[in-house]
Amino acid sequence: MSIFLNADSRIIIQGITGSEGSEHARRILASGAQLVGGTNPRKAGQTVLINNQELPVFGTVAAAMEATGADVTVIFVPPAFAKDAIIEAIDAHIPLCVVITEGIPVRDTAEAWAYVKKVGKTRIIGPNCPGIITPGESLAGITPATIAGKGPIGLISKSGTLTYQMMYELADIGISTAIGIGGDPIIGTTHIDALEAFEADPETSAIVMIGEIGGDAEERAADYIAQHVTKPVVGYVAGFTAPEGKTMGHAGAIVNGSQGTAQAKKKALEAVGVRVGTTPSETARLMREVIATL
Repeated sequence: MSIFLNADSRIIIQGITGSEGSEHARRILASGAQLVGGTNPRKAGQTVLINNQELPVFGTVAAAMEATGADVTVIFVPPAFAKDAIIEAIDAHIPLCVVITEGIPVRDTAEAWAYVKKVGKTRIIGPNCPGIITPGESLAGITPATIAGKGPIGLISKSGTLTYQMMYELADIGISTAIGIGGDPIIGTTHIDALEAFEADPETSAIVMIGEIGGDAEERAADYIAQHVTKPVVGYVAGFTAPEGKTMGHAGAIVNGSQGTAQAKKKALEAVGVRVGTTPSETARLMREVIATL
């Protein structure tokens, strides 16, 4: 098993003919994932050559799903068009929609999220995220597929860069699934959603949860861990050295007084038994210690 994405997942790319879409289509195909086509309303009926493989281009997500059996879409479209792309995916009832695009206006995201809650058929990951990878099985996003192989550690992260670093630090142990949830103020899949999925996944023995300063997502995750998670969790909160009063990081990394600081989040997590590192390398070492006891 894995969470949300596996070897049977059939992937399309919204924006496959653009520079970012085509570049990452090559990487997704090279990873061994089943990339079966893409969409561009202006180029419907054409094909694109990706890694010497011709992939069909469809006018809509619904048409792509009907023709290919796709159940995952990855969105690589400019911010101004991202809301329409997300709503199109929701209307098609595709099970998983991974939104890579950065810089989507918060109002657009809020409207799309309100719509998906109304329709209720699609899981959204992102926006402003690296997507999801189940090593050795599938990749829907921009995470390099060669960092780490299959293993017992589930990884949840707000940060793309820290996703890659933690996969590298734990590459000799391996990752069940790594999911980059994104750092925007409004995101589709939360720490709690991923924790719930990893708790239910028999191939995941322990979980690394990477957060960052700002908001209260990590505190809410701590409450959830206390009540629902039996597997060991190791945490890291990016921003321990952030200067006081300095705006930095993702759009959601906004600190208000002591609320939302790395120290406050560390305290909340440790109160429910989560071991928290103050650097990524220390966090990886703590996870190694956990794995050694299992």
